[in-house]
Amino acid sequence: MDKNIFLFLSELTILIHFLWILFLIFGSFIGIKYKTLKYLHIFGLGFSIFLQIFELQCPLTYLEIWFKQKAGLKGYEGGFIAFYLEKIVYIQIEPAIIFIATLILVLVHFYVYKNYSRGL
Repeated sequence: MDKNIFLFLSELTILIHFLWILFLIFGSFIGIKYKTLKYLHIFGLGFSIFLQIFELQCPLTYLEIWFKQKAGLKGYEGGFIAFYLEKIVYIQIEPAIIFIATLILVLVHFYVYKNYSRGL
């Protein structure tokens, strides 16, 4: 397969990863209206806590790295999307701070679901 396809797929994976992070941050505001998205959002929040407790990386990270390796790249070289979104997706913050922020985010979303939705 052409290396450019793998490079494109790695950048597409980064974009999807970024959109997933946005969904986790703002998902309850959509979830209060759409029940299916609410359950997906709650699952995603739980999954992110699971990953952090066990110090695992998101499966999208592994997929992106695999695509980059197939494209013959090392590290995080790449195009426009990769250059800018990777700095946001892979922000360098202490794991404890990320974990506390995640817990706060989960509490905020459960508050929104409890007060503005018809149950979990």
